[in-house]
Amino acid sequence: MNRDFIEGNWTELKGKVREQWGRLTDDQLDQVQGKWEQLSGVVQQEYGITKDEAEVQIAKFRENNRL
Repeated sequence: MNRDFIEGNWTELKGKVREQWGRLTDDQLDQVQGKWEQLSGVVQQEYGITKDEAEVQIAKFRENNRL
């Protein structure tokens, strides 16, 4: 899916993201607005993982949700 679609439908996708990464707050997700690079940074910070691990998790999430 393209970036415009993801950002445009972010409100709907936030629920799925919250299921995957439950520690993330609505404020954090509102700041991300569908930008995967920013989500990676928030996941890294909140879960104390490396950039590479966050990117692997996000890639799996996107693959599982066909995003």
